[in-house]
Amino acid sequence: MSSKIEQTIEQIDEFIENCKYKPFSTEVIMVNKSELEELIVDLRKTLPEEITRYQKIISNKEAILNDAKKKAQDLINDATIQTNELISEHQIMQQAYAQANEIVELASKQAQEILDSATTEANDMKTAAMQYTDSILANLENIIKHSIDTSTANYNTMMADLQQVESIISSNRAELMPQEEEEAVTTEETQQQAI
Repeated sequence: MSSKIEQTIEQIDEFIENCKYKPFSTEVIMVNKSELEELIVDLRKTLPEEITRYQKIISNKEAILNDAKKKAQDLINDATIQTNELISEHQIMQQAYAQANEIVELASKQAQEILDSATTEANDMKTAAMQYTDSILANLENIIKHSIDTSTANYNTMMADLQQVESIISSNRAELMPQEEEEAVTTEETQQQAI
């Protein structure tokens, strides 16, 4: 059974296969934009649903394995019951042992197949979900790096501007100080002359 994503991708492939070639070309095709956009919108809608389904399968991995173990144990229990019934009949004891061993072997084999299948499916779903999550995180990492670079550049520009303003203020204060000292000296001389 194919997933919705695979079905949508097959529809896109089929759409491209049915497109006409551009005149005088064997490679360039003419595409109906609105139809292709509809298929892409369907694919975008399907992706979150499929990822949610994969995440549920991954989160239910233990439940799947426990269910498989329970089925396996049920098969083994059934085999044990059948074995006990066969053994209780003395005249067919040898046949009972042989059949019991076959049943237990078959049950164990089926149990192992169920466990292997469940483990493989859960691991495949986990890998797909991890790859998708990694691509989203990589994109987010790029956005954050860009934001950090922009913020750092803006901060450095602001600090340079503030340092320039501080330098201008210091220079202005230095220009004002000689006048204040001169006025203080003149005032002091005037007071001494008055005495």
